[in-house]
Amino acid sequence: MAPKVKTPKAKPVPKKVDAAPTADKEATKAPVKAVQKAHKVQKKVVKGVHGTRVKKVRTSVKFYRPRTFRPTRAPKYPRKSTPKRNKMDAYTIIKNPLTTESAMKKIEDNNTLVFICDIKSNKHQIKSAVKKLYDINVSKVNTLVRPTGDKKAYVRLAPDYDALDVANKIGII
Repeated sequence: MAPKVKTPKAKPVPKKVDAAPTADKEATKAPVKAVQKAHKVQKKVVKGVHGTRVKKVRTSVKFYRPRTFRPTRAPKYPRKSTPKRNKMDAYTIIKNPLTTESAMKKIEDNNTLVFICDIKSNKHQIKSAVKKLYDINVSKVNTLVRPTGDKKAYVRLAPDYDALDVANKIGII
């Protein structure tokens, strides 16, 4: 085997540095006022908004919660899918007309019809229900609650309506 001969290696050449780029750096430097302003803003950011507050002196032992903003409700969807149905319509308010002897006497003498009504209904509702169901004008309504728990309504008709005719139309007589 032949002996190895060492060949001299070439040394790396140093990089050339130009003097021109240093002049460019000075030209691109920010102005002094802008730098000072930036430092000022940076200090404020680090310190925070509430940095210079003075602690409030409390003169009372009571603490009242401050009134904060309460926005009005703006729901994204309705909480009920459909509005509530009015269960007190004319047919539930007036159950049936009363046909006892005393009720017949009221029809003949006082121009008054007698009805058994829902216990929860009031005089205004009874008046409007009679008006709607029988197409008659009512002058006044008197009510009483019977011992059985029903409500009895004495419906006085307007002078231009005759209770006998209306009773015939309803089918009481």
